Amino acid sequence: MPALLMLGAVAVLGAFGCDGSDGSSAAAATSTSIAAATTTAIAPATPTATPSPSSAFTICSDQTYALCAVASCFVLDDLAYCKCDVLSGNSISESDAFGEGQNICTVNAEGAENGYMASTFSLPDSVVAPNGNQALYNCPASTSTGAYAQCDGGLCFTSSQGQSFPGFSDPLTDGEIICSCPITQADPAKARIGYQIAGPFPCQESFFQNCKRATASKKNGSQIYVGAPTGVAELLTRQLYGSVPALNQCRP
Repeated sequence: MPALLMLGAVAVLGAFGCDGSDGSSAAAATSTSIAAATTTAIAPATPTATPSPSSAFTICSDQTYALCAVASCFVLDDLAYCKCDVLSGNSISESDAFGEGQNICTVNAEGAENGYMASTFSLPDSVVAPNGNQALYNCPASTSTGAYAQCDGGLCFTSSQGQSFPGFSDPLTDGEIICSCPITQADPAKARIGYQIAGPFPCQESFFQNCKRATASKKNGSQIYVGAPTGVAELLTRQLYGSVPALNQCRP
C-alpha cells in the first residue's frame, strides 16, 4: 500500500504540482470544507464512495474515520501503533479496490458495526496557516535516514478509544484511536523524493532530528511520526476540497 501510494502520488503530482498557497479565497473555501469533519458522534458509516479527480484515490463521503496525518506512533515488532483522531465527514484515500466493487470506503463502512475503522485523509486544521500550531517538516531525500509510519488505509480498533496503550503516557480520549500502520525507512541511496512529517510550529530546528535514523528508527519502543512523500498532503487536499490553503511548512 505505501509503495502504491508513492507511485500514485508521483504520477499525479506530475500533473497537478504541489504548490500549497492558493491565496485567501482558497483558504476560506477549504476551511469551510474542513469544518464538515468533526469529533462528534460516531454514527454507523454509510458505504458511500465518490470518485476523486484522480482514479488512484476515492473520496469516502459522510463516514466516521481515523485521521492520522499528524499522529505520533509507538514502534513494536516492525509496526507503528499511532494515536489518531476520530472524525466524521468526507475523507480521501488510495482506492485499494478488491473483490466486487469493494474498496477502502466499503471496508470503513463495514467497520462501523464491527469494532474497527480505517485511516483516511482530510486536511488537519493544525497545519493550516496562519493559526495552526503544527507544520509540515520537510525531510530531504538526499540526507534523510529516519523511519516514519504510512497510515493511509491502516486499520484502527475502537476498543482502544478511551484506554491506555503502550508508548503513550496518558490514556486516549474517546475521540482518539490506535491505528496499526506499516513503517517506511528512508534511504538516501534510493529515494527519489523526500518526505514530510508533522511537528511543532513555529519551526524548531531540533525537530529535524526526526528525519534521522538515530532518533526515528524501527527499533522496539521508538517514537516515530506519521509521514508521506513530499507533496502528498497538498495533493490529497486538492483532490478532496478542490483547492489548497497556505500550509505551515518547515525546511532544514
